[in-house]
Parts: sequence; structure tokens; C-alpha cells
Amino acid sequence: MNNFEYHNPSKIIFGKETIARLSGELPAGARILMLYGGGSIKHNGVYEQVTAALKGFEYSEFSGIEPNPHYETCMIAVETVRRKGINYLLAVGGGSVIDAAKFISAAVFYDGDPWDFYTKGVKVGQTMPVGVVLTLPATGSEMNDRSIISRVSTNQKLGLHSKAIYPKFSILDPETSYSLPVRQIANGVVDSFIHVAEQYLTYPVNAMVQDYFAESLMRVFIEEGKRVLEHPDDYSIRANLMWASTNALNGWIGLGVPQDWSSHRIGYGLTIDYDMDHAQTLAIVLPGVLRYMKKQKEAKILRMGVALFGITKGPANERIEATIQAMEAFFRHMGLKTRLSEAGLGVEAIESVARPFELAGWKLGEHGNISAKEVREIMQLCL
Repeated sequence: MNNFEYHNPSKIIFGKETIARLSGELPAGARILMLYGGGSIKHNGVYEQVTAALKGFEYSEFSGIEPNPHYETCMIAVETVRRKGINYLLAVGGGSVIDAAKFISAAVFYDGDPWDFYTKGVKVGQTMPVGVVLTLPATGSEMNDRSIISRVSTNQKLGLHSKAIYPKFSILDPETSYSLPVRQIANGVVDSFIHVAEQYLTYPVNAMVQDYFAESLMRVFIEEGKRVLEHPDDYSIRANLMWASTNALNGWIGLGVPQDWSSHRIGYGLTIDYDMDHAQTLAIVLPGVLRYMKKQKEAKILRMGVALFGITKGPANERIEATIQAMEAFFRHMGLKTRLSEAGLGVEAIESVARPFELAGWKLGEHGNISAKEVREIMQLCL
């Protein structure tokens, strides 16, 4: 196991009817900007619960945060914060709304172009506190230090890591996810599963806690993911999936182990260029990455095959392919596609996705050996 340091200051409040506890987490005198997306919270009871809990506080609302939050929209929110003298941000929604709130919390105190955080490595300084009411489990943003933002004007989707942007608290009530469409449920399950895979499918460093923890989370997504499609109103299933999604990317399973994340970076290109759901891009790209990198990932793919799918017999190469196919079968069971052609894309997507790697000189993967050339070859396997 590699050396690591870990500190996570986000407070989690989990369970039924916990939105009512919101007021107790906010400081006296808080002037709040409540951020949310397209307005679904006004149809599933969450809006009413949140606004009831905010009685006695001065608050404003900012809606319209996109599923892949736009820099341009966030900057409008930044100006709103400054104009109204806001001193606390409340994200009500899924990972996109939370990521937007984190960006806004840092951008409001920055004198330059806040895109510098994403492109120039400028460290985040002062931030505004962020609280969360989670409605869509998928990204783990409710308990991590990440923010992924898209800038439409430059056709970029980039990520920021900073210890300064952890949420102060996050309220996780599994009942808020009952009204989600099947597509969003499936996306959340697959997205979370692949968050774990990006931290697990690398190479062994004898990190037993992290490996067993990762395997248990992936088993939850497979078992409860299939069950939630048949029993969407089962509280226990929803609770297991919501907590598993948080644990998938709150940092715990990535401590002291190598991580990949190339599937995510490649997938961002498909989202930007073809407006494809983030989870759908991952379901297409990850199998291609594993097939291309199967030699360097052999030990962990074989271990996954045993732990998740009971694949124990045959030559190593056959077991690797069987494991990847079993994973693809799970994605398809959840309603996602696993090939570019199934999404109506062909060879034109290869150059579109690879070009940013060439321009930026990115080298990704746990060994830093995935550049534009490898991306093109990986994408060929995704056709």
C-alpha cells in the first residue's frame, strides 16, 4: 500500500425525513442562494421540504444548472452572489448542481478568470461554504473535493480538485430519489460502479482494505442496481444505492492505491461533442480501455472476475474477456449501450475525442501511458 494522508470534513446526515434538519446546519445570519437544476425538485416534494426548513432565513433561488454544468451559467450565479451579498450556498440536486456550487464558492472570491482553476492549476483560496441536499446519487460530489465544469465557449469539460471545496454538510434522504426517471437511476448506478472501477482496475499494491471495500461496493451496484429497476419504491434498495454512490467517490477506496480515470477523461469528449450522458460515455469507453490495457491490468481484471462474476476457469486471456463481457452485460441490463455504433456514432468520433489529448499533451492512466495515439486505438475497440 502506498503512503497517504486523508481528511474529509463533510458532515453526512443520512435517512428519512432528514431535510427537516437543514435549518440546524446553517449558521445564524446566513444569506443563502439555493441552487438547483431544471425544476424537478418542485414536482417531487423536495422544494417544499427545503423551503419549509429555510423559514426564518434570508434566501434567494438560482435555477437552471445544466446536467453538465456550464461555466457560463455558473458565472451568472457568481454575479448574483456578489450583487445580493450572499454568504452561503445550498445545492439542491445531484452532482451537477453540487459541482456548480463548489465552483461558484471559489469563483466568487477570485479576481481573475475562475477558469484558471481548471486550466492553469491556480490554487483555490477563500471559498464560500456549501451545503447539500442530495436528490440524485451518482457522483459522490456530496462528500468529495471535486468539481467538473463544462465551458461551452471553448468546448471543454475539465475537473478541479481542492480541499477548499468540500461541502460543509450533505443531507442524504433516499426517498428524494423515488421520482427519478429510469434513465437517471440506471445512469447513477453505472456511473458509481465505474467510479469504483477507475480506482480498482489498475495494479495490485496489497491494499486489502481498499480492494475488499471496492469489491463490496461494486457488488452492491450490481445486485441493487438490478433490483431497483424492478422495485423502484423500495426504501432499502434506494438507501443502499445512495450510500454506496457516496462511498464510491468520497476518497476512501482510493487511499494508497494507483488510480486510472482515463475512461472519464476520454468520455468527457463524447459528452462535449455529442451531448451524450456521462454514464453512457463511461459504459462505452471503459470496456475499450480494459481490452486495450488488459496486460497491465491483468491481475486486477482477473480478481474482479472472481469476486464479482465467479469467473475462475480457463486461460487468463479468456477469463479477462469473460469478465469484460460480464461487466458489459450488467451495463446493458441497466439499459445502457456499450458500443459507439449503438449510440449512432462511427469513426468520426475517434478523432473528435482524441484531438484534445493531442493539443493538450495529456498522458493519462495509472502509468501515464495513454496519450492521443492510445486514445485513438482504444476508441477503435469501442466501435
